[in-house]
Amino acid sequence: QVQLVESGGGLVQAGGSLRLSCLVSGRTISVYSMAWFRQAPGKEREFVVGIGPFGRPTDYADSVKGRFTISRDSAKNTMYLQMNNIALEDTAVYYCAGRIPSGSSWSIPSNYPYWGQGTQVAVSS
Repeated sequence: QVQLVESGGGLVQAGGSLRLSCLVSGRTISVYSMAWFRQAPGKEREFVVGIGPFGRPTDYADSVKGRFTISRDSAKNTMYLQMNNIALEDTAVYYCAGRIPSGSSWSIPSNYPYWGQGTQVAVSS
């Protein structure tokens, strides 16, 4: 059974950096398309960025372009989200998600059967 476990969240000042991790167990990460989503209080879950099984990233959400970077280490079966120049509006629970590669939309949460439990990112001014 595939399990995803996020880590790396926390409290950070605006302008700071964090690196989130998503450890995949039960199956090699290389067979999956993976993605980061986030959900702020009172808002819908939002697609941040994805990465294909060969390591190619999708387009980033406009709100994070130029600040966030997705990557994947197959040897560690882990996906990362490097967050730089963090802004107040980045406060959210961040989730990693995975699926068998398909042609369906990257940005729709219901297209992913595998989810982590989420890691909280809180940004202070």
